[in-house]
Amino acid sequence: MARDLETALLRTFVTVVRAGSISRAAAALGNTQPALSQQLRRLESVVGRPLLHRAPSGVWPTRTGEELLPYAERILALSAQALAETGRALTGHCGVGLLEDLAVSRLPQALADLARLHPEATLEVLILSDAAMRQAYDTDRIQLVLDEVPDLPWPPRWTVRLPLAWAVGPGVAVDADPLPVVLFSNPCSWRTAVLEAMEGSGRRWRVAFESNSLAGVLAALRAGLGVAALMPANLEPAMVRHDAAALPALPDVELGLARRPGTEGDALIDAVETALRRMI
Repeated sequence: MARDLETALLRTFVTVVRAGSISRAAAALGNTQPALSQQLRRLESVVGRPLLHRAPSGVWPTRTGEELLPYAERILALSAQALAETGRALTGHCGVGLLEDLAVSRLPQALADLARLHPEATLEVLILSDAAMRQAYDTDRIQLVLDEVPDLPWPPRWTVRLPLAWAVGPGVAVDADPLPVVLFSNPCSWRTAVLEAMEGSGRRWRVAFESNSLAGVLAALRAGLGVAALMPANLEPAMVRHDAAALPALPDVELGLARRPGTEGDALIDAVETALRRMI
């Protein structure tokens, strides 16, 4: 008998992982905690392996859960896009400026899937400095920018707050004194937030490594140089440690989307904005 992945079960799984708690996911989905727990058990039965670690402090994905998560998010995105866009051929060009931390996550895959649904459309994703992003926006090379709110070239149409999470390099003790910290180079609002969290906790720390790129920070983490604050989507399985809860609490990051004036009613840009909002 063929095994099928039901979108309703996948939606529950993705929401629980994002929320880090079955009870918070239940509130977000307007359902009960027992109902979500039953759905998760059904999905684990279909997959054949446990998908979540469960503890009083919350839940986090197992290795199998980590492997399933990007497929689940992509299936849900494709389902939503297919329902919204089937029968409507989109053409033209849409340029999107993304924060690097988002560009290496699953957002570009969602845009690639959208382009596949509409082969006559051209989508371009750019990762630029603030000044270059502003120039690309002003010259109409990009029509949408998804970035931290202070760095947007135009007031945001909508905003969302996302958590930061601690990534722990292999062999790094979270109770080390001083704690080795991997940072993004200045200027970076996350750097300031991390250092303020360390100072507020009274922990002693030292800068073990810094880089102006996510690739550099990830390389330092893989080398076991310290701990760093990342978006949860960019945490690699080896960097996820349950004892990271012993580290100082991190603030949320506020992201927003700016859309170039004069693009209202452009069906392709509307579709791209909708895809970004669904995924974020």
